[in-house]
Amino acid sequence: MITRTWMAAAGVAALLAMAGCERTPTVSYQKDVVPILDQHCKACHLPGQPGYVVSGFDVGSYDTLMKGTKFGPVVLPRDPLTSVLVMLVEGRVDPSLKMPHGNATTPTPEQIKTLRLWVEQGAKNN
Repeated sequence: MITRTWMAAAGVAALLAMAGCERTPTVSYQKDVVPILDQHCKACHLPGQPGYVVSGFDVGSYDTLMKGTKFGPVVLPRDPLTSVLVMLVEGRVDPSLKMPHGNATTPTPEQIKTLRLWVEQGAKNN
């Protein structure tokens, strides 16, 4: 009887240990987010560019990204639901506001997921 109980407990412990291995990887600002911003946002959102002129949004550095626009913050750490950056790239806004505009390529679903996870994980400068 003790052997069965011990085996059941060991099985539960093994399942719990394996579940812990399926963690979402940490998203790195430098390694994962910056390349997405470089590819899809920097053409318009650097000083002197059209998107910057209209909004004041500069994606050139972590500090300017976190500063947001002249209308307020764009990234709300740990809040992907109401972070404007995530809303814009996911298309949860009026179609005229969806980013990126014009001829810029749209981020892939995987890139959008990466941005969302980065915000969800606290939008750290890592």
